[in-house]
Amino acid sequence: MNKWMVKGLLLLSLSLALTACGAGGAKEGVDAKNGSSTETTAPAASNTDNKDKESAPSGETKTITYLDQTYTIPAKKELRIVISGSMESMEDAVVLDAKPVGAISVSGQFPDLFKKATTEAVSVGEKMEPDYEGILKLKPDVILASTKFKPEAIENFKKITTTIPVSHVSTNWEANLKLLAELTGKEKEAEEALNKYKADLDATKAKFGDKLKDKKVLAVRVRKGDLAIYPEGVFFNASLYNDLGLTAPAEVKAAKAQELISLEKFSEINPDYLFVQFSPDENKNTPKALEDLENNPIWKSVNAVKNGKVFVNVVDPLAQGGTALSKFLFLEAAVDKLSQ
Repeated sequence: MNKWMVKGLLLLSLSLALTACGAGGAKEGVDAKNGSSTETTAPAASNTDNKDKESAPSGETKTITYLDQTYTIPAKKELRIVISGSMESMEDAVVLDAKPVGAISVSGQFPDLFKKATTEAVSVGEKMEPDYEGILKLKPDVILASTKFKPEAIENFKKITTTIPVSHVSTNWEANLKLLAELTGKEKEAEEALNKYKADLDATKAKFGDKLKDKKVLAVRVRKGDLAIYPEGVFFNASLYNDLGLTAPAEVKAAKAQELISLEKFSEINPDYLFVQFSPDENKNTPKALEDLENNPIWKSVNAVKNGKVFVNVVDPLAQGGTALSKFLFLEAAVDKLSQ
């Protein structure tokens, strides 16, 4: 059977799988609007070996190690990389000026935050809504998925090609950056970026000294009209408390995951400096949520508001917080805002 017949059968298999899914199957992922889980059946790729040979004519492969897991990829200089689900990898692609062939879109478009990395890419679906057929057509050598996906989704990706679930845990941000650097041959660029961040961080800490020792600094996100705080090592908290060494409020230390808090609870925290991230995409049903907060008497009662120390969207609201790009941008903003 020649390769074109094999490809035809594969696409037919894919079409049947997607048709069946549309007729009653579930979709895999997390709805960005309501946080619900869905499940999608991916296409079966029975000719993975043939496809790999096309991707790497020599047939040679190599192994790479990421977070103690080993993956086999074609041994060629330029890999066809697809990013699906991993916003962390999207940000890393911007840092390294990497060019995936397929990338995540937001509301059907590539946002400005990812413009640099998507000049040669086509959309392969939204954050947690992968377009399996579109991914298959791109003939990727490797897919960078997300650990936020359920195991079933990862298995679906693996039917297409080698798939690496990229960690969404902020403490793995350096490993994430180095992974993409290894896949794209940009190890030098990654090392330079990391060294610069560490130097800038040391300079910032020296500049602040003990100025913020007794100050409460808090970062929140407005989602669906509600205020959300995060654990000490998540979101921009990793930069504030781990990197800069500021003291996390007790409520942040106690948080185990994203936690919605009432205005009354927020006022009890009573931050001296407040970073607020607000994205219209996350507040489609409550577009005036931030405006309503700012007009609320309880909001106005906290120190940060009274003293003009509230900073909204100091970085793009799509920034994940615990990634290389987020850290680089946030540190620059923090130097300015926390010096006020």
